[in-house]
Amino acid sequence: MGFPIKVCAVCGEEFELKPGKPGFANRCPSCSEEDADGSAKSVDPLKSDKGANAARKEAMKNLLYRKDS
Repeated sequence: MGFPIKVCAVCGEEFELKPGKPGFANRCPSCSEEDADGSAKSVDPLKSDKGANAARKEAMKNLLYRKDS
């Protein structure tokens, strides 16, 4: 019994889905390697800024728990 044949969602090539393959199940090994480099990831500066996160949490707390007068 062979491994299932899948089609890569990125490049469209067919590949065998083997157990223990790194990356996503719908991407071929070469596309998974490119994604593992971190070049495709974009870091959002607003999500990584601790000061902005604290201010966002404080604003949400004020909106949710303020007393209407």
